[in-house]
Amino acid sequence: MHDVGGDLDGHGDGVHRPAEEWLGGLMVNPALPGAVLARLLAAERLPGHVSSWLTWRPLDAEATALLVASPRIEHRLQLLENGRADADVLARLARDPEPRVRAVYAALLGDFGRRIPEGMLETLAEDSHPRVRRMVASHRSLPLATRARLAGDADGSVRAAALTRELWEQVPDGVRDALLTDPDPRVQQAVARLLTPASEPEPETDPELRVQSPDPRVRCAAAEDPGVPTDLALRLATDPDDGVRLVLSMREDLTEEQRSAIPYVVPGGYHTPPRWVMERGHEPEVARRAAASGHVLLRRSIAMQPHLPGDVVDRLAGDEDFFVKLTLCESCAQAPHELVVEMYSYWHGLKWSFLRAHPNFARPGLARFADHPNPRLRRAALDDPEGDSDLVLRLADDPAVGTWAVRDPRLPADELLRRLTVPASALAAAANPALPPTEMHRLLDLAGVPRV
Repeated sequence: MHDVGGDLDGHGDGVHRPAEEWLGGLMVNPALPGAVLARLLAAERLPGHVSSWLTWRPLDAEATALLVASPRIEHRLQLLENGRADADVLARLARDPEPRVRAVYAALLGDFGRRIPEGMLETLAEDSHPRVRRMVASHRSLPLATRARLAGDADGSVRAAALTRELWEQVPDGVRDALLTDPDPRVQQAVARLLTPASEPEPETDPELRVQSPDPRVRCAAAEDPGVPTDLALRLATDPDDGVRLVLSMREDLTEEQRSAIPYVVPGGYHTPPRWVMERGHEPEVARRAAASGHVLLRRSIAMQPHLPGDVVDRLAGDEDFFVKLTLCESCAQAPHELVVEMYSYWHGLKWSFLRAHPNFARPGLARFADHPNPRLRRAALDDPEGDSDLVLRLADDPAVGTWAVRDPRLPADELLRRLTVPASALAAAANPALPPTEMHRLLDLAGVPRV
């Protein structure tokens, strides 16, 4: 990589110093070393257009530690909303000097599927601030002994939050008596909820009466209920309510002839799959039956499964219904590469861009789209794992996908440095993970960010 430091320093004629773009690019660069991140955290001012940058960037243990130690509350709060932060390092925020940070930590402790460090719930339950104790009192995994202690907390809101039916049934009589006479209205309401008997299930109604009910909700439930005999349920095939007929048409026990004879109406948009498909759609024979059905909603429903047998995938991938194929690409890991790329190329719904994250999207051969008139496919060319630096360089000036090419680590090193001096591409170049740490520091120097 040749040294263009002179260019960046502004010694040449006509050379720009787009400090805002450099900072904005570094903020989203996924390969920031800890020392560079520390300088960004210490910067007095960062570009406002890169908001909440700490909530979604990758964070290892070192980066998490830097944020935990940041003197700025907003940094620590953004860290708590980052699902990739290191759980053990993050636990230091349980003793943060700011109660608001500790309270948010308690509220988000188990979010993002994060592992809860051992003893952390008990630590938070002993916090000096009632808001923190209230947050942890609401946690489902709180040990019963700790919950019982919080039920006797000095703060009424904590006592109320700690009350659960399980606790109520197991606490000593003295604790229960104290709660029954608690003067705090919040505790009184919580106790009243616990003392209200759970609603008894309604006695089973005669299936024939349910089918004949004037309430379409009752008829709809009967149409779906496998406990209602098939011949009786089929009386609803001419029901005046579209929803009843639709639910009936998706019963598991119907033959395809019975199903097709029902004048159901397929509504627009997404739908809730029938229960039997949701519960047993992972079973190969259930999947095959739904995929072979003439009912388009059953085929769309089974296409929602995250994993399907190969023959079922092949059948759904060739389905005549567009949304069967789209749903397969959005949900199923086995959706074929060609179909995923096809859907990505022209589907305009909310999830179109996420199709690039499908495990079958990036494949050798995508580089053939480098000159395609569809800009999405030119963008897909950059996902070819065998694409070389010439491919990236070729697309770097493309008005539609050039930003992505400049961010690609395969961009030639000299060209990457040159792009840092071009205002239109400076942000993308600074975001390139192949940018050497020495150049990152140089950009911060030029942007006036002091060394830490």
